[in-house]
Amino acid sequence: MSSRDQRNAEAIDRARASLRAAGAEELPPQPWQHTGQPASDADLVRYAAWRARKPDVDIDIVTSGIRLLESARAELDQIEAALLFAARTAGVTWPNLSDALGLRSAQAAQQRLTRVAARLDAGAEQ
Repeated sequence: MSSRDQRNAEAIDRARASLRAAGAEELPPQPWQHTGQPASDADLVRYAAWRARKPDVDIDIVTSGIRLLESARAELDQIEAALLFAARTAGVTWPNLSDALGLRSAQAAQQRLTRVAARLDAGAEQ
């Protein structure tokens, strides 16, 4: 791991710790989480946005939420890919998927899955 990657990982850990210390530690677990599993980065970003609605918000909460946006997007990519693969396995057609995704064609839905999978592959290689 490069020193830049190390610094980035440390900054992400600090952002998570900052949001947990600011109250996200008290978020109730989601039904799909294991006991003791910390909140996902997507949940931490939502928490930061919720706290940011107040004019006197601690700027560290806002910047910590921003720091976690990239990893929250990666979590959503994983969820999207899993749902698309599950839908295809269950027999959902590409035209039906394009409709569910708000896209104009079956080809657009296929391309969407290809792009999401490529982002996941690129993230795994880093």
